[in-house]
Amino acid sequence: MSAEKRKPVLVIGLGRFGGAVAETLERMGHEVLGGDTDPQIVQEYAPTLTKVVEADCTDVDTLKQLGVRDFDAAVVAIGSDIEASVLTVLALSDLGITNIWAKATNDRHARILERTGAHHVVFPEQRMGERVAHLLNERLLDFISFSDEFAIARLAAPKPIVGLPLVTSECRKKYEVTVVGVKREGEDFIHAVPDTLIFPDDELVVSGRITDIERFSAI
Repeated sequence: MSAEKRKPVLVIGLGRFGGAVAETLERMGHEVLGGDTDPQIVQEYAPTLTKVVEADCTDVDTLKQLGVRDFDAAVVAIGSDIEASVLTVLALSDLGITNIWAKATNDRHARILERTGAHHVVFPEQRMGERVAHLLNERLLDFISFSDEFAIARLAAPKPIVGLPLVTSECRKKYEVTVVGVKREGEDFIHAVPDTLIFPDDELVVSGRITDIERFSAI
């Protein structure tokens, strides 16, 4: 889909998380309407977003005046004021927005958001905290979790499999991880096949359960 055809997105709450989402959407080619109650924040984002308004988006009438019915997707990035977060999601749901993403601060907040109309609930602080914790062990170079158990990680090739083709090292059988690809300095990313030979300075992209990936990185 070209940048010209990307649909407009409403982002309510332009703190660190909401601001990052809004600016990234703009760079991707979306038109972004940003809303916040803080006039200083509104002024800060005015040069970078399509349109920014100072508004109380918990109010249905205010949202109607902003023309939110023209938006298919909305992001509610209000974190510190749980009541405002929930009321905003409820107002957007009442107006028929069919793709509402909302930031939650805890499980209870998330359950309330889901019951009031949020289609997707995210925990940005929790996700980042988990990611940093996994990276701190210095064996993992990058880490993305998709659930409580499954992840994809980038790590330095463990010594026991260096010099061997993947079919011989049997990573899936011995360590219950799948080597998806290999990146070596100065070369393009290689999609892993059974005959792929692992060199000493290779970086591997692996998938599997988090505990298995951590164990594999430590062998």
